[in-house]
Amino acid sequence: MPKIYIGADHRGFKLKEKIKAYINARGYEIIDIGNVKYDEDDDYPDYAKKVAEKVSQENARGILLCGSGQGVCITANKYDGVRAAVGINKDQIRSSTADEDVNILCLSADYITEKQTIEIVESWLNSKFSGKERHVRRENKIKEIERNN
Repeated sequence: MPKIYIGADHRGFKLKEKIKAYINARGYEIIDIGNVKYDEDDDYPDYAKKVAEKVSQENARGILLCGSGQGVCITANKYDGVRAAVGINKDQIRSSTADEDVNILCLSADYITEKQTIEIVESWLNSKFSGKERHVRRENKIKEIERNN
């Protein structure tokens, strides 16, 4: 099982702690890169950067949380090899992982419930990239864009 790095700003901090407990109970190696305490003045790009760097360098997976999920997703997608997506429900993230090989799951602490969050995380953990030719072709086109920018 790949390592899973997790990070969140103050808006996602409480939910991050619940996700960590859930994932730990399932035997995954989860590494919390922050914030390790609630700090209402922290900034989501700091944690998105740390998780995205690890995922990019180590071929790992990651989970990021902020209020909307969008800020951490935008930041994470700046890194080569990162395919971050905001999970809005379990079916959408299953499809996104199968088709786009999502390696960072971004979550909204403000717009989804704890129950929905756990369902999305479970779906993402159990989903794999399909490896179908058309999806590999599309992923290669994204890699080409990364190389040329």
